[in-house]
Amino acid sequence: MGNLFLDITVIICLAAGLSLIFRLLKQPEILAYILTGIIIGPLIVFRSANQDILQTMSQLGITLLLFMVGLEIRVSDLFTLGKSLLAVALGQILVTFSLGFVLASLLNFAILPSFYIAIALTFSTTVIVVKILSDKRDLHSLYAKISLVILLAQDLLAILLLMFLSGFSQQTGGALPLAQFFLIAIKGIVLFTGVWYLSINIFPKLFELIARSSETLFLVSMAWVFGLTALVSSPYVGFSTEIGGFLAGLALANSIVNYQIIAKAKILRDFFIVIFFVLLGAQMNFVNFSKVLIPAIIISIFVLAVKPLIIMIILGLTGYRKRTSFLTGITHSQISEFSLIIIFLGNKLGHVSDSVVSLTTLVAIITFAFSSYLILQGNKLYLSFGKKINFLERKHNKKDEIVATDGLENLKDHVVVVGGDQMGQSILDALSDSGDEVVVIDFDPTVVQKLVTQKVHRLFGDISDLDIQERAQIDNAKLVISTIPDVEDNLLLLKELRHENRKAKVVVMALDGYDAKLLYRAKADYVILPHLAGGMHIAKMLVEEDWEKIEKLKQKDLEYLK
Repeated sequence: MGNLFLDITVIICLAAGLSLIFRLLKQPEILAYILTGIIIGPLIVFRSANQDILQTMSQLGITLLLFMVGLEIRVSDLFTLGKSLLAVALGQILVTFSLGFVLASLLNFAILPSFYIAIALTFSTTVIVVKILSDKRDLHSLYAKISLVILLAQDLLAILLLMFLSGFSQQTGGALPLAQFFLIAIKGIVLFTGVWYLSINIFPKLFELIARSSETLFLVSMAWVFGLTALVSSPYVGFSTEIGGFLAGLALANSIVNYQIIAKAKILRDFFIVIFFVLLGAQMNFVNFSKVLIPAIIISIFVLAVKPLIIMIILGLTGYRKRTSFLTGITHSQISEFSLIIIFLGNKLGHVSDSVVSLTTLVAIITFAFSSYLILQGNKLYLSFGKKINFLERKHNKKDEIVATDGLENLKDHVVVVGGDQMGQSILDALSDSGDEVVVIDFDPTVVQKLVTQKVHRLFGDISDLDIQERAQIDNAKLVISTIPDVEDNLLLLKELRHENRKAKVVVMALDGYDAKLLYRAKADYVILPHLAGGMHIAKMLVEEDWEKIEKLKQKDLEYLK
């Protein structure tokens, strides 16, 4: 075996240096990792034994990433969203494939290569989209959940297609693939049913007991995710490691310790996911670059502009507002790692040439780079294009608009609370006896529904949405409190308030000192730093020996934990 330690050292050091440069340029670190792979690919010929180990490490990164996604999504959410979004996912796949096939044919590709290219354009990358949405802390938003359902439908189709191509290569005829599809469907139903049962009846109580030891909690969680993933990806079941990781997380989503597990697994995930993106870049090869450049640019424009527009139109027709449709659409402005795998397999089967592989690889690089920027800047892009896409929105049947109370248009000198979960709930409890009218804004539909029993006005949406700000009468408010840690949204909120409502006091939250300084420069009246605020609050009660208040606080915490 070669010097594996040296190979990993080269990867990590170069990736760290490039990520610092990309951070200064305000570009996503994912591109730095892919560029690392492109650089070291021709410079370092990894020894075959080490390459296998690094490939396994990259699979661990994907598994942990999808595991953490599953931890933040409850089975009930998937049932609720999945029914209404099945038509959206299928419609996107069919329309994108059809238009992609026509485009490839117009670029003078033969029928079979055009088929492969169209299939490659149909898929979007779950790994990159989830990583960026997680970094933006948007995974709980409605548009992220919609994107995830569509991505999972695409991944399942990709797995079935890979099975079909594998059967085709073995010349087994048409009956075996159909039998495999039927068997996989049965296995999928059994797996999902088992995960649903465990998530409701077994794991909540079991992991509450295990949580008494943080080390044991971490080890048992890792044992569960790797054990289930090994089972799901085994020849006996036949699914991918991605689906195994996602199902493992889904089974633990209803446990009260799911956020503890996320916090402990995050660092491990980040390390292995770097290896995945580096190897993705290292595997990219370029043959006949000048020949495929123009077609790659044309196809990339299709992926970056037309493919998101297809999703926007379908979501608009099914009753979603233009903002939700827009933000969902731009998350799909790239091709997938499955696209590359399918093209590579087609090349091995002799169905496509090396030039098609180079074309798809170049499209992947271009769309990964530009789509990362589009997703990160989604709110700003919507502010620029929102008025130009009114055709995406139907006047009635807006599924993502929940205004549960009347009288919003008459509000004045009220309090606006952005984010109704966790810290937001504590603030609402404190405001309950103030006599002030309160408007709560949250982009998680589950949180909005939980507020039905409270005497507050409820709005479902994103505070950076100007329509939501207008409905909440934010220009007439006397106090605005944001409990969301997204510095970009808070900066946009401050900018709008300082322009429309100079009298309002504005309190926002930040997770670190750097973000807090940015928010104070933007004229925030106060920035909540949770570790400081929590420490001062507890210290005051302990010094005053106010045990009665501590006991009341304890009872509220226990009630929340239930």
